[in-house]
Amino acid sequence: MLSGRCQSVGRWGCLLVLALCGCQSLVSRPEPRLVGPQKMPHYGGSVPTEKDKTTLPPYVIEPPDILFIEAIRVVPKPPYRIQATDVVSIQLQGGIPGVSGGGGPNADQYLVSPSGHVNLGPAYGTAGKVEVTGMTEDEAARAIEKSLREVVRDPQVSVQLLQSATMQPITGEHLVAPDGTVNLGSYGQVYVAGMTLDQASQAIDEHLGQHLDNPQVSVTVFAYNSKVYYVVTEGAGLGDTVARFPITGNETVLDALTQVNGLSRVSSKRIWIARPMPSTSGCDTILPVDWREITAGGATASNYQVLPGDRIFIAEDKLIAIDSLLARLTAPMERVFGASLLGSQAIQNINRFPDGLGIGAAGF
Repeated sequence: MLSGRCQSVGRWGCLLVLALCGCQSLVSRPEPRLVGPQKMPHYGGSVPTEKDKTTLPPYVIEPPDILFIEAIRVVPKPPYRIQATDVVSIQLQGGIPGVSGGGGPNADQYLVSPSGHVNLGPAYGTAGKVEVTGMTEDEAARAIEKSLREVVRDPQVSVQLLQSATMQPITGEHLVAPDGTVNLGSYGQVYVAGMTLDQASQAIDEHLGQHLDNPQVSVTVFAYNSKVYYVVTEGAGLGDTVARFPITGNETVLDALTQVNGLSRVSSKRIWIARPMPSTSGCDTILPVDWREITAGGATASNYQVLPGDRIFIAEDKLIAIDSLLARLTAPMERVFGASLLGSQAIQNINRFPDGLGIGAAGF
């Protein structure tokens, strides 16, 4: 009797708690909450779908994109002063017959040593070791001619810079920093956030023009990191999940859902796209998706093209949400009633067998 009475009290207690919570606690929001007038976006008169896609506008660079910058023309501003470890081409007329040398792939290429000298070879002795650092090409040619007059008659020398060791390499991958700039090393930082690729290339050319002679670079996107969409899965009271994916410009709703392995066991088939709009528009853009049509039926009308910033929302299953709510409400009471039932049974056993003897011992 006591056990049945406890179970009855437990059931009535559960019903009382549920009545106090109200009906709204038992169901999830059936449809997206719309704030303000609803307005469909304008994309040539229709919303882009699987069979009627649109191209995205020119890409706008934002952090944390990764750009690939290729230096097409990088020439130091004249007059350039030769530095150590530069490579220069030295053309010599009137030198020692049969003697040629150099530090590069060709016989006329010479590496400026760390001490600032070029060495024309042992045939010229000490006259072939000439200091050229800090000189222009013409000044270096005159200095070499003056030194060679000690061993040859009327030498004629021309000097041309082939490779500057002091120039910062530009070609490579460059991360757009949180402040919207790319770092070009010794040439400084250039602000590129909010620009298209052509605008960024022009901005980098103008900045490098402070250090180089008519520079020219090419800018492409190596990693599209700033343009993303989100897949939000309602968790039926067990916690919502949000997945973030980079956009390539060709995804549809079905493509996006394959990224999260379809619908989970707590999800319903109520899906929609919440497309962000400017805060001043006073509108929410909600695009309902018919899951059964785009999967089992192969229809494309609601298989919309995903655009940057879209939120694909997967609503929870109402019955599972109710079950989760009931489990949270009844679990504390079940533990309390279970403990009280166990205690009452222990008291009954003590009163029935005060000597601690079981039923089997009473037969002897």
